[in-house]
Amino acid sequence: MTAHSNHSNSFSSQFAPSRCYFYKKMILYLYVNALCEHFSTGSLFYQKRRHIMNNYRMGTKCVQAGYKPGNGEPRQIPIIQSTTFKYDTSEDMGKLFDLEAEGYFYSRLQNPTCDHVAAKIAAMEGGTAAMLTSSGQAANFMALFNICECGDHIVASSSIYGGTFNLISVTMAKMGITATFVSPDATEEELNAAFKPNTKVMFGETIANPALTVLDIELFAKVAHEHGVPLVVDNTFPTPVNCRPIEWGADIVTHSTTKYMDGHGAALGGAIIDGGHFDWMAHKDRYPGLCTPDESYHGITYAEKFGKEGAFITKCTAQLMRDFGSMQSPNSAFILNLGLESLHVRMPKHVENGQAVAEFLESHPKVAYVNYPGLPSNKYYDRAKKYLPNGGCGVVSFGLKGGREAASTFMQNLKLGAIETHVADARTCCLNPATSTHRQMTDEQLIEAGVPAELIRISLGLEDKEDLIADISNALDAIK
Repeated sequence: MTAHSNHSNSFSSQFAPSRCYFYKKMILYLYVNALCEHFSTGSLFYQKRRHIMNNYRMGTKCVQAGYKPGNGEPRQIPIIQSTTFKYDTSEDMGKLFDLEAEGYFYSRLQNPTCDHVAAKIAAMEGGTAAMLTSSGQAANFMALFNICECGDHIVASSSIYGGTFNLISVTMAKMGITATFVSPDATEEELNAAFKPNTKVMFGETIANPALTVLDIELFAKVAHEHGVPLVVDNTFPTPVNCRPIEWGADIVTHSTTKYMDGHGAALGGAIIDGGHFDWMAHKDRYPGLCTPDESYHGITYAEKFGKEGAFITKCTAQLMRDFGSMQSPNSAFILNLGLESLHVRMPKHVENGQAVAEFLESHPKVAYVNYPGLPSNKYYDRAKKYLPNGGCGVVSFGLKGGREAASTFMQNLKLGAIETHVADARTCCLNPATSTHRQMTDEQLIEAGVPAELIRISLGLEDKEDLIADISNALDAIK
């Protein structure tokens, strides 16, 4: 049995929210089974267009989950490029608030196109609810800030994307939220020692960008749950094709959909998926935002009204998307869906190219070290075999013996690999993180995060691996 995420209504900030909005949200988070097509309490909209696909494999979900056209309806997900939705009379709009009809209000909160795509990603990750955001940064911020407030504390892996590190250590600190960073290799005792009475959430990345450390999801989840807090995992690099963190104990999953999910560098976006397992009410004193009445919404208590399956995403949509407005555009969601439809085909090729290039680099005399979990010599090889049996991704990080200067020469002489602040694309790209994505970090922080100054991150695309290796070889030959 699989649950599914979609948001039925949006509302303009000029309208006072009512129970109608929340009732309709609740419908979306009900667990459904094989009889979902006959789900009588939902609207025709959901019966006809939402495609749960509970019992299908990943490839089929990539192609068909989230949207099911009715008779004579578009085969492709329609782009509803509209900010607002028109009603003939005030009475018609009033029916939405009186639970007599369903519809959309305002695309800042919810849009049909975005909802279809969110439903597909929820099905792929095995979650109960999902929402799209404007970027991966927005997804991580909203996932954490939906739980934390001023005076709270976060425990996070130190080996994470530089932008996320800065978000947690600098920007959220300005909001009164402190953090303790722990090694992804920390023991259970060391992880326990990082927790404080005010710790509200634990965070990590399945495969860290760009250090490529592999998170021990099961251990992090165990420790988090023993302290009564949820584990949030950024699953951008492996995607649900190669890892589903919820199955290993993670409670909430985030993505930069800009990366492999889109796969073509065409549209920015992010996603948040709730696994629907964390019992907020069991820790109600720790999570007042979810477990006590929200006076801005007529005293609604999210965890009581929507349960484990829907409370988190409902609150995130109704509060944070309302106030921050970091929504994904319908056009970007449409582009994202095109990428999702081929994700299960592309990821094995990325892994194949990553493995081949990593093996080549490891044997080259000008290369000091190679970080790739698929190499038997890698410290995360056994962990990767556990969590990533089909491989992780096509990203390889390595250091050159000549340091920064050698790294610069290498990248300048690549023909197929472009220097970009991007990764996980159909086309090969590379960069030196210390001078780009992680430049806000000190040398000490760079070392702690696993991204020393000489490190190069190369993201292998979908080109033929023989051509990629030849191009890399020529660039290495240019180093004197």
